Amino acid sequence: MKKIITSSISAVLFLLILLIVILLTIGIETNKFNEFISKKVSQAKNIDLDLDTIKFKIDLKELSLFLEAKNPKITYREVYIPAKNIKVYINFVSLIKSDVKLKKLNLNLKELDITQLNKLSSIIKPSNFKSILNNKIKKGKLISEIEIFLKEDGTIKDFIAKGTIKNLEAELFSNIHFRKINLGFFADQNDILIKNIFGYLDDIEISDGDIKLNLENGAKISSNFNSKIDLDEKIILKYSELFKKFELFKNLKSLKADLSNNISLNLDSTYKIKDYSYNILGTIEKGKFELLKPFENDYIREELKTVYLSELKIKTTVIPKNISLNGEGKYSFNNLDFSKIDFKNQFNKDYLRSKINLNYRNSFTLDLINYKKPKTSIATLYLDLEKNRDNINIYELSFKEGKNAININGLKLKKNQLLSFKKIGVETTNNEFTVQKQKIITIRGNKFDATNLVKFLNKQVDENKLQQINSNIEIDFKKIKAPTSEMLQNFRLLGEIQKGKFVKISSKGDFGGNNYLDISMKKDKRTNKKYLEVYSDLTRPLLTEYSFFNGLSGGKLFFTSIIDGSKSNSKLKIEKFKVVNAPGMIKLLSLADLGGLADLAEGEGLSFDTLEIDMEKDKNFLKLNEILALGPSMSVLVDGYQENNLTSLRGTLVPAKTLNKLISKIPVIGQIVIPKEVGEGLFGISFKMKGPKGNIKTTINPIRTLTPRFIQKIVERNKVPK
Repeated sequence: MKKIITSSISAVLFLLILLIVILLTIGIETNKFNEFISKKVSQAKNIDLDLDTIKFKIDLKELSLFLEAKNPKITYREVYIPAKNIKVYINFVSLIKSDVKLKKLNLNLKELDITQLNKLSSIIKPSNFKSILNNKIKKGKLISEIEIFLKEDGTIKDFIAKGTIKNLEAELFSNIHFRKINLGFFADQNDILIKNIFGYLDDIEISDGDIKLNLENGAKISSNFNSKIDLDEKIILKYSELFKKFELFKNLKSLKADLSNNISLNLDSTYKIKDYSYNILGTIEKGKFELLKPFENDYIREELKTVYLSELKIKTTVIPKNISLNGEGKYSFNNLDFSKIDFKNQFNKDYLRSKINLNYRNSFTLDLINYKKPKTSIATLYLDLEKNRDNINIYELSFKEGKNAININGLKLKKNQLLSFKKIGVETTNNEFTVQKQKIITIRGNKFDATNLVKFLNKQVDENKLQQINSNIEIDFKKIKAPTSEMLQNFRLLGEIQKGKFVKISSKGDFGGNNYLDISMKKDKRTNKKYLEVYSDLTRPLLTEYSFFNGLSGGKLFFTSIIDGSKSNSKLKIEKFKVVNAPGMIKLLSLADLGGLADLAEGEGLSFDTLEIDMEKDKNFLKLNEILALGPSMSVLVDGYQENNLTSLRGTLVPAKTLNKLISKIPVIGQIVIPKEVGEGLFGISFKMKGPKGNIKTTINPIRTLTPRFIQKIVERNKVPK
């Protein structure tokens, strides 16, 4: 009996093991559950299932029985879903109780042309995704597996979908295409993970990408991917319409870069963007930007047309209302030698904070201090700037080139108007001084190069950028280099500035050799007129920038002016001077056939006793009421005007020999009658000078009769006191 029992148990165990092996491998074929399974699956709502042959199997991993069918016919909401097989997992306890309940369905789908998914678009949310699926996707293959988890009542509790997509092609925007995209995916009711993304966005290579999508309470999307960019001008032109709102893109001509990208989007329940961020980290191997308008100003006088980038490491973050852009690498203007640059920028529509540190190779000019940086040298520039709407705060600006250095601290501007500053320091070959603003403005230093000062002050400026400056001012220089070889020493000025202009000046400087410069100005508070007086024992340092005075040397200068807004009435007087090698004067004397005087002008010079100029100025118009020059060799009376670049003068020139004869014939001063018997030959020369700067034409006309006005002027200055 014992043997029988043992044999029976062994046989049962063997059969059980055999059954398990069969269930684990080939399964047990049956068609008794077909109708049952179909009905159960139909309880999951919107799913219809038609089975042919079913096999019973065991899933050891899940310790569960399941039914497997090959090539099932499945429809979801009347849409056919092609499947390789289906696995229906059964609750084992319910099977024992003869109340069979399904745990989950496992669908292994056939390779599917992705365009067929448009048939499922009606069941897909959000609607934006439907549109993409129906209109944008053009090509691709889908291989996937779906697990559907069921509730006790047979309805869908959750699902898991996983698989791959191969050779996807889609049109994102007009002329912008995804191509050769390969990826893997995993999804359930709340989350979608797309990984191992490789392919191309048109000419941009994408690799090692992933997308995470969470659909709870709206949608959260995050993505990481690498991109290799190699764009030429032709390719960029194709994208121009898409990026027309971006000014920087309009300047882009070529770009080669290797970038790591991170994108994060937060959408609300209607799938509108609530929040986002975009991070870029990588290297711009080379880039070319062509400025829409070549950059050129009073400081950089060469045209800067093109900016080149090389080996530029960048880090960019874009979030709502703020962008940060940091970089370190090399740049070049106009494809010259590359220089180092690093920058940190934060900006939005109204705000900018920028820190820039670079090496600068191009030329740079500051007329005010007569400094010019040559192209042969390398300067360093550091700028720390903040811009908030119309307000600009320059925390620090530092420029260094060899032993030359300029530093600016705490400079504030608004609408291109200077509001205030803390300190400006200048140290160049010919300059060494500081400018500070506390209670008053102080300018102090050992030396100042004023070579171009008069030219700088005479520049026509449409806008006074110092209108907000109101302060007392003190200037103290040990040495000032004048436009000529003279040196002004121990120059001191006390004054007052209102709305950026001097209203009060008291100053004195020493040229050496008992030669001095005095400048004074005062303002009449009742009339608002300013009264300016300038006295100088030397004329050249003050007049060298005026072409009219070319060749003038020696003499003492006295200048007075009444200034009323943009208008001024001025008188200039110079005594005891010479005109040496003045081209305009030599040309006039040659045309007048006064060769002896012309030779004298080219040699030791023509001497004059006095020069008096009476003039009026209103903005760009200068009216010369009278220019009178008297000398032992000749005298000249001129009037005319200058407007912008045009000069128009008319005058009379009379040799001294003729004047002497004339004066000797006048019996009573005030009753001037020109005698007919003055003598033979020319009485004088009438002349005109007219034309733009550098092309003034001179014409002459010999005359025998002088105007009473000219004679009166001559006689008045030849009166002998009784």
